[in-house]
Amino acid sequence: MIKVSDTAKQKVVALMTESGFDAHTDYVRVGVKSGGCSGLSYELDFDKTAAETDKVFEDNAVRIIVDKKSFLYLVGTTLEYSGGLNGKGFVFNNPNAQRTCGCGESFSL
Repeated sequence: MIKVSDTAKQKVVALMTESGFDAHTDYVRVGVKSGGCSGLSYELDFDKTAAETDKVFEDNAVRIIVDKKSFLYLVGTTLEYSGGLNGKGFVFNNPNAQRTCGCGESFSL
């Protein structure tokens, strides 16, 4: 399961609306790919459909889809949003990450 904080929910809904997606029917696709300074990096996008092999979750009224491979790396992760002058944008608080880079956008297990 992936959790979504209240601040992340507000930003996701706003960005989905700006991008022509409907937060009530469409999905936030969360994934992991090779790359970044720590070996793996996070992906975040919007999608209108879930593949048959995707894991589908809903938390805090946000519908999330994750491919099976990425799910193994993301179990228990909380998606948060940090705004303000020094804000980073979306932040993944991943309990599985043993090491993260300084920017917080990549990790290793």
